[in-house]
Amino acid sequence: MKKRVLLAGIFHETHTFLEDRTKLEQFEVVRGPELLDIRGDASPLGGVVEFAASADWELLPAIDLRAAPSGTAEDRVVDVFWEEFRRVALRETPRGVDGICLILHGAMVSESFVDVEGELLGRIRGLEGLEAVPLTGVLDLHANTTARMAEAANGLIAYRQNPHADARATAVDGARLLDRLMKTGERPVTVWDHPPIVWPPPGTGTAQDPMKTLEAMARGIERAHPEILAVNVFGGFAFADTPDTGVSFTAVTVGDPGAARAELAGLSRAAMELRDQGNVLPPALETVLPGLSFPDRGPFLLVEPSDNVGGGAPGDATALVRAMVDRAIPGSVAMICDGDAVREAARRTPGERFRLAIGGKKWKHGPGPLDLEVELVSTSDGKFELEDPESHLASMGGRRVDMGPCAVVRHRGMRILLMTRNTPPWDLGQLRSQGIEPTECSVIAIKAAVAHRRAYDPIATGSVTVDTPGPCSSNLKAFPYRRLRRPTFPLDPMP
Repeated sequence: MKKRVLLAGIFHETHTFLEDRTKLEQFEVVRGPELLDIRGDASPLGGVVEFAASADWELLPAIDLRAAPSGTAEDRVVDVFWEEFRRVALRETPRGVDGICLILHGAMVSESFVDVEGELLGRIRGLEGLEAVPLTGVLDLHANTTARMAEAANGLIAYRQNPHADARATAVDGARLLDRLMKTGERPVTVWDHPPIVWPPPGTGTAQDPMKTLEAMARGIERAHPEILAVNVFGGFAFADTPDTGVSFTAVTVGDPGAARAELAGLSRAAMELRDQGNVLPPALETVLPGLSFPDRGPFLLVEPSDNVGGGAPGDATALVRAMVDRAIPGSVAMICDGDAVREAARRTPGERFRLAIGGKKWKHGPGPLDLEVELVSTSDGKFELEDPESHLASMGGRRVDMGPCAVVRHRGMRILLMTRNTPPWDLGQLRSQGIEPTECSVIAIKAAVAHRRAYDPIATGSVTVDTPGPCSSNLKAFPYRRLRRPTFPLDPMP
């Protein structure tokens, strides 16, 4: 008989230091059988649906909610997920449920719950008939994992790469593990360890240390201990103020939990030894830009992690763009999220010149809007398909991306892509869809930390990361942590 599997997802990376709440209306919500239509998509959910077909599962689809990184989610989001999941579970449990597969992020915070995933996993385990059903799935590498999450799950598997080129493949690994557990009757446990470390996002790329070494150690543990089915390395998400924010490790084992804990303790010791390498602090923009000589052929990347769209920043900070305007760099390109500016531009015709206030409207602590005389180049609906199906963007929502209505304006030699929806610069299709060929640009301003590298590093002639005012600054000491367990590096002195 076909294995009957409950399928659901809730995905949000929550920046708790932002003032704005993320409302239910900002989430893309897919319910019931509509989840099955995502089969073949580049997203983690699409990977699970496709695997389920090949494994001859009977999927019992409940609900999937996802939104771009942003401020604390309103409780209504958690309520909607739970009401729908519970409804489907209560309907299907009498006929028997063989497994549960979940697509999660792991760093979601709502108004009432600092550990949304742990709260929901606990509720699922409290439903009659689901107490011992195998539960697996996928987590983002930036999850802030908790003991509660580990206790409730049999095998949540983390992305191994940052940028997240393996998000879909990792979700399939989680589904494959569930298939094994349903066939063998094995019930692995998950053990957890959490060194007192918080790293800013630029320190969590897996192509360099400390994450490179930690991931290699994790794979070595898996090879040496077949009973340990997975070892997960989490870089954590620094901008969520929770007790367990930061670096953590989990191991999924069918063997001795004590032996698995000992291996995780070794990873935690290594992380402590490497902690300084993860505390990446870019130099200030004003100390870098005056001395830069840009090559004759571009693009040269000016990377601004403090306004990292993928970390929840509004993407409308103007400090870097302002400096580029002052420098008058011909052939340069910047991207700003500013729906007001898009709507104003949409009232014009291509070639028309007008004054436009750009950006600086959401992040109140920066230099404010940039007032420029611009020429309208083009407008569009802002929809495009990823050129790279393994783009970091695919991990958030699949291959089709909607930036909302867009406009491209020109100020002297600089073009600025204005977006209505905050869209990270993680795929070259974003610029190409708007008539901008990135390989022909001289300088590109990138509002990201690490995830842009898969797309942009292969075409870049050079790159420099700079610090500017913004809500995703790498200087973590600037944030008013209140819930985080202390002492924690780099906020406090450590032995």
